[in-house]
Amino acid sequence: MILGKGAYLKQLTAATMQMKSVEVGKEMAGSTPPSVFIGSYNYPDIYAGPMIAPVHGDTGIMDRPEDWISGNHPQEEIIGYRMNLVRGKRLTNAFDIENRFVEKLQEIVLSENSIESEASFETAPSGLSFSEEHTPFGPSAPLERFDITAQRWDQTLEKVYYDTDLLSKEAVLGLHRQGTAFSTIQKAFSAGTMGRGGNRHLVPTRWSITACDTMIGDNLLKSVKQCPVIDTVRLYEYASLHNRYAVILLPTAWQYEWTEAFLHVLGNEEYVFSDYEGFKRKVGYSPLGGCYYSCKMAVLEELAREQRQAGAIILREALPGYVPMGVFNVRENVRSAMRERPSEFEDLKSALSYVGGRFTLPVQRFITETTLLQESLRQRQCTLSDFAGQAARKDTEGPAPDIAGTA
Repeated sequence: MILGKGAYLKQLTAATMQMKSVEVGKEMAGSTPPSVFIGSYNYPDIYAGPMIAPVHGDTGIMDRPEDWISGNHPQEEIIGYRMNLVRGKRLTNAFDIENRFVEKLQEIVLSENSIESEASFETAPSGLSFSEEHTPFGPSAPLERFDITAQRWDQTLEKVYYDTDLLSKEAVLGLHRQGTAFSTIQKAFSAGTMGRGGNRHLVPTRWSITACDTMIGDNLLKSVKQCPVIDTVRLYEYASLHNRYAVILLPTAWQYEWTEAFLHVLGNEEYVFSDYEGFKRKVGYSPLGGCYYSCKMAVLEELAREQRQAGAIILREALPGYVPMGVFNVRENVRSAMRERPSEFEDLKSALSYVGGRFTLPVQRFITETTLLQESLRQRQCTLSDFAGQAARKDTEGPAPDIAGTA
């Protein structure tokens, strides 16, 4: 890797800052989806506040990532939702949650539906934000005043809020078991509505996403490790938002590798990044960021549902037109892949040969950047030369089909 993923994503997100967001003045009335954003800079003294759209009524779709991929919403439409969300912010200590401003943020995330809101800003909101970790949003500005109307709370969230003896981890896991949307759980966790009374605090949005993915994923993995191993090689596929995904499940005990390629998104670059873990839990935070944990959780959801165990090797390629919009992109695409009927193969080599015909990047390039994939091939006595002929054939056949906006 000539360039680390973090440095590359900074270049990529800088390129998206040329997009336009909604224009609003210093006074604004509208609806929050419901949505809040908790910053991480200078933690624990952070900027927190609501996300408001300058329209009235049901704005839930603007902050419901679970519906975007499964509902075949095109990239332009999703970005449009997000650029119409205005972020109000106020400097707040993460541990000072017993004040009216934070209480309003908690009322927002606990609400069953969108909430009518009014805000006054110190200056007219400006700018926008894109990130590989969190969903993008439009202009922002410090708040002078912020008011919301009363709204009915989600009963499952309300029960968790009033249970001050329940650990936040158990709250997250319980809500997930009940089928509560991940984005709803994450926002409630971030706004400090869970946990034992005196320990409650605000959690930056970016941190809370990975924390919830990790808590849910680790809990699912405990169950999956007790299940029988699958008996064949499976391949799950999905493509949307200028991304392709291939989830390969191996008939082995749990092991996991996430490999992603960024191909000509900015120009002529071809970067491949990879990280893995074996049967034991990974030590330390992955250099690939939150997408590593989002993908892992999505795969484990399906294995736990089926009560089976497998090794998981996931390949992703981001193609021209790709825009970083947060780890929901990975989580929901992999979830969609796992809902598809898998193809079955006699061995890993056959599965990779099939993937090679579907992906733009030659399979051998993925292999050279991986650890578990290489080891699995060696155990089955496969080499890079086994895939060289296939790459040559693909060069003569022309490029892979365009997947812009498809799902």
